[in-house]
Order: sequence, then structure tokens, then C-alpha cells
Amino acid sequence: MKEEERARLLRLIGQDREGLNHESREEALRDFLIVAREFFEVSGEPEFSIVKERRGFDVTLRFKADRVKNFTAIK
Repeated sequence: MKEEERARLLRLIGQDREGLNHESREEALRDFLIVAREFFEVSGEPEFSIVKERRGFDVTLRFKADRVKNFTAIK
């Protein structure tokens, strides 16, 4: 198997495991952080993982926050 074919195959397998390609993953993380910053003062680098499970995915977003912002419920 040629190296180019092997690299392409590994990339496809990785995408299948994650469920998102790299660009989509980065876009999702960016959008999640927009929401997180509405409620928290986010600090440091976030951790974002997507693990394929038997039925769906386990999605985890983890980040540190220096404080929780004051907010009221929308009525």
C-alpha cells in the first residue's frame, strides 16, 4: 500500500471514530465556547472530546472558569 493511500485511510478511520472531521470539530468547539463565555469567565485551554460508542457518541467539553457570571432566567 502506498504511503498516500495509507495516510488517507488512517484519516478516514479517524474521522469515523470521532464522528467529525477536524474542521467541524474546531467549529463545534468554537460555538460551545461562545455559549460557555455567556455564563462563565473561561480561562485556559478547553478540553473537547468525542468518543464513538455503540449507540451514538459521548461528547465532553471541559474548561476552567475564574468565575460564574451573574445572569437571570429569561421569562
